Amino acid sequence: MIRIPILQPGSDEAFPAVEAALREPNGLLAAGGDLSPARLLQAYAHGIFPWFSPGEPILWWSPDPRMVFATDAMHVPRRLARWLRGCDWRIEADRDFAGIMRACAAPRAGHDGTWITRSMLAAYVRLHELGHAHSVEVYAGDTLVGGIYGVAVGRMFYGESMFSRESDGSKVALLALARRLRDWGWPLLDAQVSSAHLQTLGARELPRATFCARVAELARQPGRIGSWRSEFATITPALLSTG
Repeated sequence: MIRIPILQPGSDEAFPAVEAALREPNGLLAAGGDLSPARLLQAYAHGIFPWFSPGEPILWWSPDPRMVFATDAMHVPRRLARWLRGCDWRIEADRDFAGIMRACAAPRAGHDGTWITRSMLAAYVRLHELGHAHSVEVYAGDTLVGGIYGVAVGRMFYGESMFSRESDGSKVALLALARRLRDWGWPLLDAQVSSAHLQTLGARELPRATFCARVAELARQPGRIGSWRSEFATITPALLSTG
């Protein structure tokens, strides 16, 4: 039987120390609580995120190791770089946050269901309205072809999910996000758990202790609360071809 701390809804009690997270399943730290903006921001500022399926209680995670991107060390494969130089897609931010979340929640080949529940959608849309959650969208003409969304706390960005409707749509969104974060002096983009797909773009694993120490430093620094829509006007696919 798995035993983990249970948080009470509406409570301001602190999360357990991340060192108390289970090894199996990797990173499971606590259950319960709520998805209020205050609780979510508290979680992210300590290297913790919610992840649960429909019918489950809210589950809170801090896996070890943690998958991250260094925003100044993104890797652009040669084939992708050549394609980006001739790509006419348009990149925007915070134009359709809820639409990006719904696209990320849509059924995918080989996957049953989604962890982006109605309660998660409502909670993150509220965070977006408060200026803490952001999306990057990629359009071919007026057609949405890819995107990513996540949460910003201080100078730390936590990627939550991304999707593609056309080949490389999510990669363009991710590279655009990393480029803007790099330009702002935000050194890390959290990708949560290991993925071979993300590793092709330069993601690497950090020990949880190292990751959380960096988060503690970056989350305390002044961030950019509010809409990011005007911040991506100068980013084009061709600009991303150099990593």
